[in-house]
Formats: sequence, C-alpha cells, structure tokens
Amino acid sequence: MIPFTALLLFFAASLALALAPGPDNIFVLTQSALHGRTAGLLVTLGLCTGLLVHTTAVALGVAAIFQTSAVAFLALKAVGAVYLLYLSWLCFRSGASGLTAQAVTLPGKRALYARGIVMNVTNPKVAIFFLAFLPQFTDPARGSLTLQMLTLGAVFMLATLLVFGGIAWAAGFLGDWLRQSPRAQLAINRVAGTIFALLAIRLALSTR
Repeated sequence: MIPFTALLLFFAASLALALAPGPDNIFVLTQSALHGRTAGLLVTLGLCTGLLVHTTAVALGVAAIFQTSAVAFLALKAVGAVYLLYLSWLCFRSGASGLTAQAVTLPGKRALYARGIVMNVTNPKVAIFFLAFLPQFTDPARGSLTLQMLTLGAVFMLATLLVFGGIAWAAGFLGDWLRQSPRAQLAINRVAGTIFALLAIRLALSTR
C-alpha cells in the first residue's frame, strides 16, 4: 500500500499540474463557455476516462512504446493534430452560422463525452508524462507496482475532475452571458477555433 502522506503529496502535485494551462483545461473552458456547464462537465468526464486509458497503458507498459518508437509517437501525434483541426473547423463553422440563443446546436451528450476521451487519448505527451511521473511515487517493496500505478492514476483523475469541474462551472457563467449576445458568441467561436488550430500546430511540431 502507498503511504497516506505519499498519496497527499501526489494529490497536491496532481492539482498543480491540472491547474497549469494546457490543451485539456482550455478545451473544457471553451466548451463550457460555448455550450454551458453541463457540456464542460461531460467533456471533463471524457478527459478523465482518457486518463484511465493512459493509466492502464502505463501500468501494463504499453506507454513505453510511444517513448521508444518514433513511428508510434508520430502516428498518435498526427491523429491528435488532425482531431484538433477538426474541432477548430467545427468552431469556425458554428461561428459563421448566425448564432442566437435559439439557433445554437448543442452537441449530444455522447458527442461531448467522446470529444473529451479523444482529446486526451490522442495526446502522446500525456502518455509519456504518465510514464515518467507515476513511477516516481511507486516502490516495489510496497507490493504490486501495477496496483500502485492504478491507485495513483485514480488519485490523479480525482484531482483532474475537481480542477476541470471547477473550470467548467466557472466558465458556465461566461456562457450564460454569451448566449444573450450572438456577436460575443461569434467572437468566442472564432477564438476557440484559433486556439484549437494553434494547439494542433503545437502538437504537430512537438518532439518526445
């Protein structure tokens, strides 16, 4: 078993990492601002599900493939960049459709949840980060390393859920105002589309 003090330290580090600006929390913020708190929370749940995939991959050693194989890293990076460009296109398309509070088409709950999963799973940086971060808090003397990593992954997901859920809730107030202003909503769609395009370029140019 991992000592409680070690879990607290890991939880504090996880909170700090979740608060650091990055593609995931920017994604939660924009989706919540555009579509409301529920949308942001559904994306957050999707992102946390993606973290479950990364945690399992690290526990099973699969993530090491993306650290050692340039081809695997490049393939996953390409998928992630294309998906971000797709999200950018969706934002710009929405921005050109004459938005009003009634005209906004809210993505389905499954679509929002799936966006969160895809956004997280297709980011190879997350897999490599987990591979480097989780083992630092494990010790073979405490028992199964796999169980320890799964425990740490659960703690990281809890921290992420709290931080991203807070972002989604706060951004919802911005969304309440945006839905009363078609012009402001048009602007936020364009800003969001630009952010996703820039994130796609950043991911495409990233190295291991």
